[in-house]
Amino acid sequence: MDETDVPENLNPLKRFGSDVKRVRLGRKLTQKHLGKAVGYTDSYVSLVEAGKQMPSPRFAKGCDLAFGTNGLFAGLLKRLDEADHPSWFVSYLEKEKKAASICDYSVHGIMGLLQTEAYAHAIFRAGHPHARADVIKGKVDARISRRAVMSQQTPPTLWVVLHEACLRTHVGGPTVMAGQLQHLIASAETPGIDIQVITFAAGAAAAHLLPFTLLMFDSEPTTLYSDGPLGGKLYDREATVAAAVRNYDRLRAHALPPDDSLAMVKGLHKEYTS
Repeated sequence: MDETDVPENLNPLKRFGSDVKRVRLGRKLTQKHLGKAVGYTDSYVSLVEAGKQMPSPRFAKGCDLAFGTNGLFAGLLKRLDEADHPSWFVSYLEKEKKAASICDYSVHGIMGLLQTEAYAHAIFRAGHPHARADVIKGKVDARISRRAVMSQQTPPTLWVVLHEACLRTHVGGPTVMAGQLQHLIASAETPGIDIQVITFAAGAAAAHLLPFTLLMFDSEPTTLYSDGPLGGKLYDREATVAAAVRNYDRLRAHALPPDDSLAMVKGLHKEYTS
């Protein structure tokens, strides 16, 4: 394959990077030359081209100026962020498919892998109040399709610690919540899936942490994913991941045991259906 050819099966983030590389080579620029032109290091350019770094708006605009592409890359980046999966989440999804074990801590909303269609729709509609119906549907379909990872021949084990707020926040109304809790009950009774609830009574043990996910693999180091105000980010620095693992162990220690957690979810389900 010629190094400027672009495979058809690239995810959106890798396709963006591949397009940058193709135009850069067409302009006979090195990564160092492009980095200097756009105000970034050549290592940053390399990561973007490999699909391992979410490009910033400044980088995309800089590419347009350096290449003379009249807003092409700024437009591509904008469409990436409007896609069914935002660009910053694509790298996480690639790793999620390969994980041997997934450990998640959810604070305000139930993690995507365990959401029902109606719950996901309510979440996306609240987050994108002015989006077209087809855009919301695309995001919901993309989220629900993630369940396929749990239907693989060798699915990952899934351990989820839910803050009590996830269960008591009325997302979409009582009917939607009843359906969501019923789905949690069914999930908790599935082999390989453990669910614990950390109650309000746990206090500061849970209050000081943002939601995060640990992805564990058979043949590579554990990766941490954490949400932030501008989107999520993957971390693989050993000390950062180790601190998150310790925090997760503490959360599990302060949470209700799985059987008691399931009983609590069942009790709340009755409240939503009564």
